[in-house]
Order: sequence, then C-alpha cells, then structure tokens
Amino acid sequence: MIIGQLEKMPVSLMGDEVSYQLKLSDHQIPLNPLIGKAIKLTYQGEIYCSNCDRKTKKSFGQGHCYPCFQKLARCDRCIMSPELCHFHEGTCREPEWGESFCFQDHYVYLANSSGVKVGITRGTQIPTRWIDQGAVQAVPIARVSNRLLSGKVEVLFKQHVADKTNWRAMLKGSPEPVDLIAVRDQLFSECDQALSELQQTNGLQAVQLLTDIAPQNIVFPVNEFPAKVTSFNFDKNPEVSGVLMGIKGQYLILDTGVINIRKFSAYKVGFEEI
Repeated sequence: MIIGQLEKMPVSLMGDEVSYQLKLSDHQIPLNPLIGKAIKLTYQGEIYCSNCDRKTKKSFGQGHCYPCFQKLARCDRCIMSPELCHFHEGTCREPEWGESFCFQDHYVYLANSSGVKVGITRGTQIPTRWIDQGAVQAVPIARVSNRLLSGKVEVLFKQHVADKTNWRAMLKGSPEPVDLIAVRDQLFSECDQALSELQQTNGLQAVQLLTDIAPQNIVFPVNEFPAKVTSFNFDKNPEVSGVLMGIKGQYLILDTGVINIRKFSAYKVGFEEI
C-alpha cells in the first residue's frame, strides 16, 4: 500500500486524450493503465492542511485548516466569484499574492461539460481547468488583463449561458457535441454594447475578444459510465474499493460508485491494487 496526503490529480493532454495520475505526497501513480482493474483507497483518519501542514479535524476550501481558510486570499470568496475582487479597496488578505495571481492575463472560455457553460481561468491553467471540469469541448473567447475584469465579462455572458457544471450529468456520459463558435458569436452579438463599454472604460488591450482559436476536443479515459451516480465520502466511509471503470474531471468512476478526489485534498490516504 502507498500512503500519502491526497492532492488534486495531475493531468496532461496527449493529443485529445487525457492522462491522469494519483498524487499522494511525493508519490505519483499513473491511473490510465489501471482502468479495468480493482483498486482500493483507504482514508487513514488524518488530515493535514495543504498550506501549513497543521493536523486538522476538518478540511476547509479543499484542503485547508480553518485558520488558513480564514486568512489566505486563495480561500476568499472572490476566488469563486472574481467579480467580487476587492483588491482595489485595499482589503485583499494577501496583497503580494493577489498581485501575482490576479493581475495576469485571464481567459474567458466556453466549455461543453454537462452542456454549454462559461468560465474563466488563468492562461497557465489551459487546458487543465477544462479537464478538471469534465469538458469534452472548450474554446477561449476573450483574453482580459486581470481577474476582476474576467469576472465582469463572465457575468455578462452568464446571463445567456450557464456558469456551472451539473456534475451528475457530466459523469453519466458525454454530452451532445455543440457548435461553440456559433455560441460564441451569439454571445458577442447579445453582449455587444456591454462589452464595448468595458473596452472603453479599461482599454481595448484589457478586454480582447478572440475569434481565431479553434475549439479543443477532450477525450476522457472511460470504459463505462454509471447508469446511476453514487458518490463516496471518506468522512462517512473510510474505504473505497471497486473496479476502476474510468476517470473524468477529478472523479474516479468505479463499478461501485464515484469519488471526487479534489474534494478530499489533504486527506491522508492509502492506495493499492486488489
């Protein structure tokens, strides 16, 4: 058995196909070759904060102890809702971190995960962000100069398309293909005046609409999707086992149920083939 602190699964794209690894502290276990084989994950009853390594009884914000969750800028509400960024008000929890994280190019994108959705990500997180959401198609449609602006653009677009993934639908199969370019052009048309106002206020270079990028197709390693989605929870049952049928988003799909690996970041877990 390999034991370590669970982290979000590292991913890479080889052509259109996703390759996954299970990360337990310093151990990285290739998962694609294990599809079709029986595996077991066993929670060891300990959680260590992914920031300060303090032992904690409960994980907050995907792997933090409560003090870190309260003080870190990466755990603030504006990370989930960037239009709420308050750096300009002088109230950022970690101004230096905010300068490096938020004041860089961000991309607004369309993705097809459980249907069309709009989202944002840093340029360095393409295509990782799309893979983590279980998107089978994605395309950047705007590049903006900071996180706050990306949130403002997203708010415009989500008046017309969803901004959330239905994770249960995402795990039940692949959605029907969508013409993302047509959706993009429709959004640009519907939001033309508001987008122009953002550009006038912040400058054309600060909000650039992208029309020359082709959509990325993404193929997940799944042999069989579940007819009914039943999720495992380490807090209720420390042992998860079954035949690995596939991987999509940050979920392991077993013949016995699914588990969101990212949700249990910082949990001390053992892994083994059985």
